[in-house]
Amino acid sequence: MKDYIEERAVEIAYYIIEHKATVRQTAKKFGVSKSTIHKDVTERLIQINPSLASEARKILDLNKSERHIRGGLATREKYLHLEHR
Repeated sequence: MKDYIEERAVEIAYYIIEHKATVRQTAKKFGVSKSTIHKDVTERLIQINPSLASEARKILDLNKSERHIRGGLATREKYLHLEHR
């Protein structure tokens, strides 16, 4: 694996942990696809730093389990704003 990919995977993991960021937020910050973020954390990082990968994965799993709630809140906000026009 190339050095810059390893460095990116580690930076991504620290960003996710520090900011409790979602895959989408992280992808936007680093200018890569959501698939790249997911692959970096779930596959590449395990080979580089398994404990860091585990911590980042916990955050991503938590975000995934909460995403239906965030989606519902966003929809609610959207329709509340439409009513007030």
